[in-house]
Amino acid sequence: MIAVVTGVSGSGKSTIGAMVAGRLGWTFADGDSFHSAANIATMLAGVPLTDADRRPWLAAITAWMDDQIAAGKSAVVACSALKRAYRQELVHGQPQIRLVFLQISHDTVVKRLIARHGHFFPRQLLDSQFAVLESPEPAEGALVVSAEVEPAEIVAEIIRGLDLPG
Repeated sequence: MIAVVTGVSGSGKSTIGAMVAGRLGWTFADGDSFHSAANIATMLAGVPLTDADRRPWLAAITAWMDDQIAAGKSAVVACSALKRAYRQELVHGQPQIRLVFLQISHDTVVKRLIARHGHFFPRQLLDSQFAVLESPEPAEGALVVSAEVEPAEIVAEIIRGLDLPG
């Protein structure tokens, strides 16, 4: 299985994804590491990425997940996947890929981003993320988890919700 932990920047995708992977002994990948230097420079400049900017990034994550599946490995990847079309591209009909959406309020994310240091995503882009966010619909089969609680509680909810041992 590949668990894709999604949500806006600051929702805890990387922290939670790494914790889930660590608890299960699975490989973890941070979607940020798949961004091109040009995408990172664009975001550092305070400019939101376009769909065209995201295409190669999503393709790289999808290829990585396909490699994990082909190798018979389970993994967790953190990826914003804010739009339904992005999530459809990532899942691309693979039943082994499960989506987890970290639901969080704007105010909570602002507090987290103020406290976060050393990340390329500037706080001024947060509103653009909420503006394009298409929360998962039931037909997508995503596990929706509140990210307003402690990380250990979120991890436990994900493991229960995906019916994983751990």
